[in-house]
Amino acid sequence: MCSGPASAPMHERAADFAERAAAELDLEVDVHEFPEGTKTAADAAAVIGCDVAQIASSIAMVADELVVVVTSGANRVDEAALAELRGVDPDVVRMAEPDEVKETLGWSIGGVPPFLHETDVPVYLDETLTTFETVWAAAGTPEAVFPIAPDRLEALAGATVVDVAG
Repeated sequence: MCSGPASAPMHERAADFAERAAAELDLEVDVHEFPEGTKTAADAAAVIGCDVAQIASSIAMVADELVVVVTSGANRVDEAALAELRGVDPDVVRMAEPDEVKETLGWSIGGVPPFLHETDVPVYLDETLTTFETVWAAAGTPEAVFPIAPDRLEALAGATVVDVAG
């Protein structure tokens, strides 16, 4: 696996994520950058060479407050299940707007990592991801990802493992 061209410096946001992970979590992140992009789970799986189900997509949702659902790339977030989990009316559950994501999490859509958010928000981990030895999550940009064991991701994100896959 490569991290992009050897001569190319790491994107500023990916470098920031890696530096924060080391400083705040004592976690050495193995960031892999792909100029062709990893915007969708299928794109990410194709360039990484893994199953689409191993892509840990951080989806920002609003369900009484902004929450992050780290879901398998093979799944979609079931809004009714999330509403039930949060104890809210399913009609109020929605995807977060780009400005809400940036303001609350400090990251832009497509590059939201599962942890190191600017605001402490509830994080839910799709139970499907726990069946893999390694999953791949965004590292601050739509072109940067990193491998991590699901149990480590769960611990670092303070995530609750749930079934919210649709």
